[in-house]
This record gives sequence, C-alpha cells and structure tokens, in this order.
Amino acid sequence: MIVKAVMVPHPPIALHEVGRGEESKIQNTLDAFHKAAKEIAETKPETVIVLSPHAVMYRDWFQISSGNNAYGNMSRFGARSVSFQKEYDTELTSLLDQMLEKDGIPGGTDYDRMPGLDHGTMVPLYFLDQEYTDYRLIRIGLSGMPLTMHYRLGMKIAEAAQELNRKIAVIGSGDLSHCQKEDGPYGFDPAGPEYDERIMKTMGSADFGELFAYPPSFLEKAQECGHRSFVIMAGILDGLSVTPHVYSHEATFGVGYGIVTYDIGAPDENRHFLSVYEKEEKDRIRKEAENSDIYASLARKAVLYAVRHHRVLPLPGNLPSVLKEKKAGVFVSLHIQGELRGCIGTISPVTACVGEEICRNALSAALKDPRFPPVSESELEWLEISTDVLGEPEVIPDSSMLDVKRYGVICRCNERTGLLLPDLEGVDTVEEQISITCRKGGIDPDDEDLILERFEVVRHV
Repeated sequence: MIVKAVMVPHPPIALHEVGRGEESKIQNTLDAFHKAAKEIAETKPETVIVLSPHAVMYRDWFQISSGNNAYGNMSRFGARSVSFQKEYDTELTSLLDQMLEKDGIPGGTDYDRMPGLDHGTMVPLYFLDQEYTDYRLIRIGLSGMPLTMHYRLGMKIAEAAQELNRKIAVIGSGDLSHCQKEDGPYGFDPAGPEYDERIMKTMGSADFGELFAYPPSFLEKAQECGHRSFVIMAGILDGLSVTPHVYSHEATFGVGYGIVTYDIGAPDENRHFLSVYEKEEKDRIRKEAENSDIYASLARKAVLYAVRHHRVLPLPGNLPSVLKEKKAGVFVSLHIQGELRGCIGTISPVTACVGEEICRNALSAALKDPRFPPVSESELEWLEISTDVLGEPEVIPDSSMLDVKRYGVICRCNERTGLLLPDLEGVDTVEEQISITCRKGGIDPDDEDLILERFEVVRHV
C-alpha cells in the first residue's frame, strides 16, 4: 500500500557539506525538506521508491535498480564524506519485472546494473535519513517514452506494492525549470517561470490529469528536470484520494525547487486520470482523422497498410487527379501524444506522382525511421499523421531571407545535407532553425562553404 508521496527537488547545494553556508539562501526549501522527511518517517514505510531523472535513462526503457544494494557519495560535489549504502527491495523489483513484461511495458532490471547512487536519489535521502532509516530502496529511471507510459509504469508499481502488501513511500525527485534567471546556470527563457507557476498549481491541486497537457516543446524550452518523475508518482497514486500540502517554491539560483507532500486517502473512482485522458485523446484523433484532407487521409491509409502488411500501399484507383498527375517532394510525419514517432520524406520527387510519394514515404516513416523502432499495430489508433508537400527549393544568399513559419530550410556543405520543415512547434527563431538543420546534417553552421536553401510547403492534416 502507498503510505506517502512527496515531490522534492535535488539541489546538491542544499547539503551543508556541499553548500558550506550557501544553502542558507534557500532556507525555505531546506525547511520544507525537513517537513517532508518527517512526514515520510511518521508513516514508517518498509520501502522507499525514488523516481530520479539522474538515474540511468534510456529512450525506450525504464531502468529499475538491480542487484542487492547500492553505494553512492557526493564526491562529485566536493563532499566525499556524505555517503549512502542502501539495501534494495529485490522482492518488489522482481515482481515489478514480471508485471512489466506481462503487460508489455518496456522496463525492468534486465540491463546492466545501475552505477552508484545518483544525486537525484541521494539529496532526498540525505534529509530522509536524518529522520528515518529503517527502509529498503528502489530507484527507477525515466525514459523518452510518452508521458502516458510513465503514468502506466506508476500504476504497475502501485499494483506490485499492493500484491506484496508492502508499505511504500514514493519520492518524485526533480527540479523544476532550469532557465529562470539570466545569471543562472542556463540563462533565462520565459518558459521557465511559466512552467514553474503552472506545475506548482498542478501538483499543489493534485489535479494530475493536467500533467498530460504540457506540450513536449514547452517542457524542452523550460528545461525542466522532474516532470516525468511527477507523472510516474501520479500514476502510483491513480485512483486514490490525496491531500496535498504545498510547502515551498524557490528559484534563487535560477533553477526551480518545489516541495509538495501528499497524504494518502481512500480509493476514489474519480481520480483515474489516465483512462479519462486516453478516452478524450482517442475521440480527438478519430475526429481529426475523419476530417483529414485527401493527402493526409491517403498517408493514414498507407501507414496502416504498411504496418499491417509491410508493403507500400498500392495507389488507389479513385484518387483525385492532383494526387495522380502532380510530382513533388513529400514528407510524412507521425506523432503520438505530441512526441515525434517518425518522419521521412523526399526533397525532390522520386516517384511518378504525389500519391505514390506519399505511400512510399508513409511506409518509411512508420517502419524505417532509424531514430525509432517500427510502429506497432497497438500504436495505430494513437497516431497523428500529417503530410507536407514541398515546393521547389531555392538557394538564398543569407539567413535574412528565412522565416521559420513560412519557409523550411536546407543546409548543404560539401557532401552533407540537413533539412528542417517550417512552422515546427518549439522552433521560434531562424538561428534555432539553422542550428537544428545543421546538427541533423552533421554540418558546422559556421563553415564558410555552407549553402542555404529555402522552400515552402503545404501542410495537410
């Protein structure tokens, strides 16, 4: 059973041995840490689960602490004397392994053993251990998978704890935005304070369904650290009434630190946030698909056919002439819950018509994008599909002739080429557009041989 949950940051400077007096500048955070630790201690948990952004993180796997125990110290931060030796709850991790495999959730202890304890784990334990030490530990890393998968992992953790009748305390470890001040370690971006204000309201009200509504591009701009930790914690609390206590929020050093604790109450059928979100998403995607234009509709048919038959969709005979007679480069983009799931295209046409170009690139986007595993049938109902038909590229003398909303860009240098479509969420300046495009092509943006081209697209959804 879940007996306590807390959301805390993990600034090493909060430790006196590291801060050496500087920690007094975040006294509200220190006081809140002690309150959170006391609240955990009062519940006497048998196991403490730490969800840490600084544990091992894979794009498509949740790494769960393996082995029998782990050691860590704060030598990286000049405080070798601060060390931790923790016994792992191997019975619970073993059961969780089995549950994840059974339900097809990518995660477990199968990979190499995690290295020593990370500071995302050790900082919260520093405060907890001053109040209570009679617990075993589990730490879990985050992943690059959608937020819904993180929430689903949390639900499985709660199910495993229930099956073993284990008293569990959960620590959602994570700093908030890292770009709160110009003189901070990551500079300033307006998304920083906006994220902090928003996430403190979400977590302070315990309205965890809002966690799914944060666009990936916004999370990236805010340079947040703990959002996925908080989502897993919300999943652990799925279907339970909770009483939140907001203790602190500071951004003294340009990084947001927020602390909220949760008293756990009785089951509450109105707090199954994932099922509500997924129903709404399915309805929205279905309606959008029904209203797709002829280009996006053909792309969807081609993706479904490719995933199910592993072949390019034969061009339907009843297509409008514009798809059968016109030639153009085409990009097909796939997204799931705001995250890119595949994108493949051609700068110039390589087939007899736009229709064939769409069908060919739809298969490649779904099955051959080297950045992602092939799309599975279970993902088809979640796919949002768009098609970009490219105009003829033109060479331009410099970046002043670009507009991130109107023009895509092609960067060429010697034998290397990078391309970026226009009007992408999170790409707000020409400088960002060129930087990303060069990075995709492995090009130095300052190379004197760099050639810029621009093109317009017609986006079909």
